[in-house]
Amino acid sequence: MSGPAPGPAFEFRVLGPLRVFKDGAELPMGANRELAILACLLLNANRVISVERLVEAVWAGSAPRSAWRQVAICVSRLRRRLGAGLIETSSPGYLLRAADDSIDWLRFTSMVARARELAAGDRERAVLLLREALALWSGSPFEHFSGLRYEVARMAEWRLEALETCLELEIELGRHHQVIPELLALVAESPFRERVRAQLMLAQYRAGRRADALRTYQETRRFLLEQIGLEPGPALRRLHEQILRDETALMPRPPAPAPVVPCQLPPQVLPFVGRAGELAFLDAALRPDPEVAVAGTMVVSGPLGVGKTTLTLRWAHTRIDWFPDGQLFADLAGIEIGAVLDRFLRALGERDIPADRAEKLALYRSRTARRRMLVVLDNARDGDEVASLLPGGAGCRVVVTSADPLDELVARQGAHREFLAPLAEDAARELADLLVGAAGATLGPEAVSDLVATSCGNPLSLRLGAARLRTRMARV
Repeated sequence: MSGPAPGPAFEFRVLGPLRVFKDGAELPMGANRELAILACLLLNANRVISVERLVEAVWAGSAPRSAWRQVAICVSRLRRRLGAGLIETSSPGYLLRAADDSIDWLRFTSMVARARELAAGDRERAVLLLREALALWSGSPFEHFSGLRYEVARMAEWRLEALETCLELEIELGRHHQVIPELLALVAESPFRERVRAQLMLAQYRAGRRADALRTYQETRRFLLEQIGLEPGPALRRLHEQILRDETALMPRPPAPAPVVPCQLPPQVLPFVGRAGELAFLDAALRPDPEVAVAGTMVVSGPLGVGKTTLTLRWAHTRIDWFPDGQLFADLAGIEIGAVLDRFLRALGERDIPADRAEKLALYRSRTARRRMLVVLDNARDGDEVASLLPGGAGCRVVVTSADPLDELVARQGAHREFLAPLAEDAARELADLLVGAAGATLGPEAVSDLVATSCGNPLSLRLGAARLRTRMARV
């Protein structure tokens, strides 16, 4: 049994002439009184607005005695035009229920707030979001509604602050040439806003127009003295002094270097067959999980040549997208842990590496604390050396290969563990056929069968035996 049909989709545009769309079609709206009430309800969507406030929005302090009754009549007409359920009666007035994304004003404020959050770390995205928000404006809202003058002033201030923030970010991004015409227009629109005039001066200076920047200051000073009898504020005076002295601080800062993303994984060992269950176990244990508060560690243990490194590299290359901040790899056979830390820190972009091992470890964990990285430690000898190389971030994952089961690491660090067995006979046969290749037809099936039997499912033995068979054939 199907559920109730969804209600009509509304879109309300108030950043310009008030327009209402229902299921994509524009609705003809009524008289100014109804529009003023609708505008007041929209600007306060999902909140109760008193009848007194609606009376003020319509008549702006000169309401007749019948104002309350006329507001009720206007609300009734709006309900007939918009449909039942949109405007509710709720003491001491009315409430308009609407989704935030259905009102362009609420979309605008949400996008501006999000852009301000992004500005510190991603100015490019912040600018794009601010430009998208500003593009929602299509004119001056509520020009004929004097009862909404405070709302109009608040909206205009939001727009100007958003535009100023956008232009400031674009100047920081080195687009001073492009923003000068827009800043000139904004100065003409809002001549008392000193922040805009400062932005214009800075953009002109960075564009190589020092004389224009100084002239802008003089024009600003003359205008403020003539209009309100005040000198420019301290920020503007300070900028003027910096331009006079050609201070290097006025020039754009060089962009911060992009974070280093190390990619140290060795190539996969091919061909690769079988191990579907083992790969699935690695997936389940090491899948990134924001709810997990510690880095996940997996120990892959097994005898020499069983394919620990081959399995690990196969999984790591397959899941490389899980670790966008990089992959570190170290073969621990015969190397001191301090040297491994040096290599890892250099791979992470560090140039000033401390000599003390404890300081190295602290720096390494700091550099990995907020990254999503994979660390592969191959041929580990004991749990202590592995524990010294565990990263600091909960988004990091570690795979350790070792002939030792590393019981202490499992016990102390809560590491997962997989004991790798030799290949099953069918997988070993498949790998042998792939390794021997065309030489198998010449040697005969007995040679390949003998190779599988003598290897006992050990992939390294299979690879060495296949290589010797091919060498024998090449010498014939």
